[in-house]
Amino acid sequence: MNTSIGTDILIVGAGPIGLELAVVLKTMGVSYEHVDAGQVGQTISWYPRQVRFFSSPERIAIAGVPVGNSDQEKATREQYLAYLRGIVQQFGLVIHTYERVMELVKNEEGFAVHTRRGSEPRLYQARHVVMAVGDLHHPQKLNIPGEDLAHVSHYFDEPHRYFAQKLLIVGGRNSAVETAIRCSRAGAQVTLSYRRERFDETSIKYWLLPEILSLIKSGHVTYLPNTAPTRICDTHARLARTDADGQIMTEGGDPIDVPADFVLLLTGYRMDTSLLESAGVELVGENQGPRFDPDTMMTDVPGLYVAGTAAAGTQKNFRLFIENCHQHVTKIVKAITGQAPPAGMVNDAAKTYDLPES
Repeated sequence: MNTSIGTDILIVGAGPIGLELAVVLKTMGVSYEHVDAGQVGQTISWYPRQVRFFSSPERIAIAGVPVGNSDQEKATREQYLAYLRGIVQQFGLVIHTYERVMELVKNEEGFAVHTRRGSEPRLYQARHVVMAVGDLHHPQKLNIPGEDLAHVSHYFDEPHRYFAQKLLIVGGRNSAVETAIRCSRAGAQVTLSYRRERFDETSIKYWLLPEILSLIKSGHVTYLPNTAPTRICDTHARLARTDADGQIMTEGGDPIDVPADFVLLLTGYRMDTSLLESAGVELVGENQGPRFDPDTMMTDVPGLYVAGTAAAGTQKNFRLFIENCHQHVTKIVKAITGQAPPAGMVNDAAKTYDLPES
């Protein structure tokens, strides 16, 4: 084992909020280390190519640096990843990327944090740990036969591969609707299965809803409401009927066999809470989010904080986004250092948003 690295604060996660916190701590001269299991902005790199953020650029800006783009539109995935790389370079942030936390142990000095990069282990001894790890770690599996077939995926990359193919998309929120629109316009034969009767307007970007409804009305997208897959085969998927609550009906309603060359199960993602649980953090509520003090963001394990969407657990009805998590940085910095961040260093564009109950 390597000699342990001592630090006041260890930040786990190099997404937007983790980076904003790092900039503030470096500017204030606070001792910290920063690790991420993947690359800077790892979760955002999983977004589909060229997808645009729902939030406006000024709300997802961090560390007082504007998000600039040439068309004055909402930022794309590519533009925002370039922006985050620029933040790292501009402030000279040192981030140990591709270094995964393997174990988080509370001790008398704070926390012993065991990490690994490749085959190389490392040990950090930190007085405080901030978990800014996001909440989209694993797909929500349907646990149906055929879910692991080669032509089935829980992730959408880009529409070209589905040109002139029969594509079944399962889901009814932003990701599924946007994917249906893009793939239809790229020449795919799209069928959209949703376990509810109608789309929830609060769960879909406002500019997408009229587009998907128009494509459905014109027949360019085949819409199968109140359906859910129960089996996926090489050439088709079997859909069962669902009731008004979106539950599969045990009686009544004949199943539907939908021809499919590809199947996208865009049914949401869940947070990996294993590190928080192993450290002794209590998970609460429907989302199984960490229990924390909303004034400080400290969990019920003293010295262990959550920041960003990690504070929400697995979000079924989304309430935490980048734009209303900037305030976490201010709360954590005040709690640990007793001082407020330098003026203008933390984005306050959405400071009026309330935290979900912990």
